[in-house]
Amino acid sequence: MQLSVAAGTDVGRIRAGNEDSLYADADQERGLFIVADGMGGHAAGEVASEMAVQIVARDLAPVRDLTGPEPLVQMGDALMAANRAIYERTIVEADKQGMGTTASCIVMGQGRWIIGHIGDSRIYLLRDGVFRQVTKDHSYVQEQVDAGFLTPEQARYHPYSNVITRCVGANAAVEADVLHGDLQNGDLFVLASDGLTGMVEDPQLKKILETRQTPGRIVDAMITEANRRGGLDNITAIVVQVIQVHSGVTGTTGEMKAAARG
Repeated sequence: MQLSVAAGTDVGRIRAGNEDSLYADADQERGLFIVADGMGGHAAGEVASEMAVQIVARDLAPVRDLTGPEPLVQMGDALMAANRAIYERTIVEADKQGMGTTASCIVMGQGRWIIGHIGDSRIYLLRDGVFRQVTKDHSYVQEQVDAGFLTPEQARYHPYSNVITRCVGANAAVEADVLHGDLQNGDLFVLASDGLTGMVEDPQLKKILETRQTPGRIVDAMITEANRRGGLDNITAIVVQVIQVHSGVTGTTGEMKAAARG
């Protein structure tokens, strides 16, 4: 497998600190990518997102065989472990009460992808000119859209558009969405916090991806565009380009821009 990867996070134009966390690691056999958007204030959101990323990455590190049902269970278990650890910390540390985080994770290998998802960070896929959101937001407005009470356009500008219905760490237990599918040569995946997707609409994200620049330039363009449109929240994006699913030449190229920029 040959991937080209870039990741970046930015504090945005309004927030004093960055509560987003990310993880991006790949070799010739497997790639693991995570975006987490913390909440809670007083640095608690930053703690929650960092804990989620570290625990999921740790628990999925031994997972190399992505065939069969077992890795789907392991993805869900990793998110459950993060949920338990964060929730237990909110109980014993008074200044961490109310903290939580989203978590959107994807592992790639053996021609397959597996996604684990909680919250309203998102994973997108651009394939053969079709751009789609693979994950579904766990949010109040998404529930209203599903019930037919709001259109997607109304949901985007609804005053409760930032209210999520599921997160990692808020309760003793939480349900994760676990999805899977096959990789194809040329696939472009995007993992993003809502600091990007809340500022830059899907058609504009697709347009940026279709420039077919390097993942590093795409990440920069997305962050720049989110800031240009207001930068109301922390902005985090990971772009993964699948160059070859199966190849005699294996490897990964990558670029990390994980330090928050002012």
